[in-house]
This record gives sequence, structure tokens and C-alpha cells, in this order.
Amino acid sequence: MSQDSTLRSDARVIGLVGLAHGTSHFYHLILAALFPWLKPAFGLSYAELGLLLTAFFVVSGVGQALAGFVVDRVGARRVLFFGMAMLGLSALVLSAAGSYAALMAGALLAGVGNSIFHPADYTLLNQRVSRARLAHGFSVHGISGNIGWAAAPLFMTTVAALSSWRMALAYAAILPFCVLGILFLNRAHLRPEPKPAAASIDAAGEGAGTLSFLRLRAVWMCFAFFFLTAVSLGGIQAFASIGLMQLYGISRALATGAYTAYMLASAVGMLLGGFVGVRATGAGRQDHDRTVAIAFAVAAALALLLGAAVVPDWLALPLMALIGFFSGVAGPSRDLMIRAAAPKNATGRVYGVVYSGLDSGLSVGPAMFGLVMDAGHPGWVFAGIALFQALAIATAVGVGGGTRGARLQNA
Repeated sequence: MSQDSTLRSDARVIGLVGLAHGTSHFYHLILAALFPWLKPAFGLSYAELGLLLTAFFVVSGVGQALAGFVVDRVGARRVLFFGMAMLGLSALVLSAAGSYAALMAGALLAGVGNSIFHPADYTLLNQRVSRARLAHGFSVHGISGNIGWAAAPLFMTTVAALSSWRMALAYAAILPFCVLGILFLNRAHLRPEPKPAAASIDAAGEGAGTLSFLRLRAVWMCFAFFFLTAVSLGGIQAFASIGLMQLYGISRALATGAYTAYMLASAVGMLLGGFVGVRATGAGRQDHDRTVAIAFAVAAALALLLGAAVVPDWLALPLMALIGFFSGVAGPSRDLMIRAAAPKNATGRVYGVVYSGLDSGLSVGPAMFGLVMDAGHPGWVFAGIALFQALAIATAVGVGGGTRGARLQNA
């Protein structure tokens, strides 16, 4: 292929995968955005609301680890189509819910749909995007996810305020079905790679055993990293806006705007992080863990400052934006760090297991921080966010150090 045709092919694949990823992240928050309506409608506590998100992410986490094996067996394209259809179905079920049990059923269906995206997305990017543009592909993938996170509260709360929470969920069901149609029309660009020969050797130096990658320490360090960062993110997604309203006495609109600023600034950070990731990969370097450590350290310090409520209320929005920006800078380096640690011919399985740590953390975070909110300590939410980001730094340094050590040993 010529350079121009390769660029067009890479851009198309990156755009399609980014569109799918943004849709999945939009669905992470269709319930959290409606908490102010669901709480009085069903007479629920914050802990019960958080449990809906916990159920979503538990199912997604378990399903994600399993989906990685399915992706490696049948191809990412089929799995991606299935997940998109399940998201649309879940929103229809939620819109018709008449009880807490029905809300839980809809959350479980959404978790099934969400479970497939990371193993499918990253397999497609690794297979269909040239190495020179892979860091930028990861950057766009992260940006699209943050756009989905930023758009969900604005869309859901606007429709709910103008109509009802049921109509907001019904309209949300349209999005995945439209995206599914776009993916189907472009299915030729998402075709799976031919399966490698059975006798191929993986990066662990053994026959391509289905579970051999689970013996690698780096895989579980990556899992721990995602778990810790996701607990922090779960607190931001579910209760940052409500916490800011209670800490600073700001309006719901401004608090929601602060969360949106967090997500949009995170997307900007990921755009910059793509160039940082390319630079950290040059000349055989693999310094992605150092980028992650510096960015998370700054974000954690800013979260502590925000939770202490020692700054004027007008600083709540810019501080949230800065936390999002530095968290976003770490995103592409995080994904490249995992790619460097992953065995060959096990992309779906590795990303499925590793990213199940993300869903595991997101299942714990909302319920845990919901208990903190019920106890009347909104400032502790931001202190907890900073704590888990700081703990994640240690795991990132462990993964990066192990990868560099293995590279030197092989050399």
C-alpha cells in the first residue's frame, strides 16, 4: 500500500474504533447522570444508586476477561457488533423500568454489552493500524471515550429536565443502533487478521497455550494499575458533581459543568499524551511508566486541594479541569505500557484480563464512595480519589521497570 492509502486506512480504522469506544463510555454514565431523578422516583439511597453501577461494572469486568478469549477465537469485529446491540437493548429495558429490580436488570444487560469493547477495540487497533500511528490511535481511542463520558451527563440531564428520565433513556437507545449501522457499512475495514499457526511461539517462550500469559507478573501488575485508577475514576464519575455542590454550595448546573470540564480537559490531555507516547517509544525506549507517574502525581495533589475546600468556589471548575488534563496525559502512555508488556498473539486475552481491572475498580468505587457520601463527608471523596491515584503510580513503575528489565535481558 502507498503511504497515502495507509494513512487513509489507519484514519478510518481509528475513527470507527473511536466511535464505538465513545458509545461504550457514554453508557457508563447514563444511570449516574440520572441519579437526581432516580433517587426520588424509586426512594433510593446513594449506596443503592452506587450499587447499580457496581452491578454494571462487575458484569462488565467478568465479561471482559472472557470476551478477550472470544475475540482471539472468532475475531474482534463480530464481538464488537454484539456489544453495540446489547447496549441499545439495555437502554430500552431501563427506560421501561418500574422497580429497582428492573433498573438492576437493565444495568446488568448494559454491563454485558460494555464488556467487549476493550479487547475488541485494542485488537483492531493493534492489527489494523500501522505501528507509526499506533500511539495516536490509542490517543484518539482515549479521547473518544472521554467525549462519551462528557456528553452523557449533558445529554441525559438536558432531556430529563425537558421531558423525563424515561425519555432520556429511550433517546439514548438510538445511539448504539446508529453506530452499529455505521460499523456494519464499514465492516471490510474491521476484518480480522488470519489466525497465527498453531505452532507459533508466544513472548513467554512457550507454545501458544491459551492461558500461558496469565503466568506473567506484568499482566497482573497492569490489572492492579487499572483497578486502582478505576476506583478513583468511579468516585469522580458517580459523586464528584454532588460532592462539589455540598462542599462549595455551587449550583447543579455548575457542578455538572465542572465534571464536563474534567472530561473535556482529559481529552485534550490525551491528545498531548499521544505525542508524549510517541517520543517515549523512540530509539527503543519504553519510558511510559514515568509519564504516567508524573501525570498522576500532579492530578492527585490537585484532588487533595479540591477536597480540602480551602479554595474559592469559582476555582472548583478549573481545578477539576486540571485534574482531568493530567489524568488524560497519562492515557496513551498507559496503553503503550500494556502493549509493551503483552505477549504476542494474545492481544484480546491480555487486554481483556487487564482491562477487567478497570471494570472491577469501577464496580467498587461508586459503592464505596456512596457510603462516604451517605456518611456526610464529601471532602473524603476527593481525598480517596487522590489516594488511589497515588497507589496506582507504584504499580505503573513496577510494570515499566519489569518491561525494561526483560528487554535488557533479551538484548
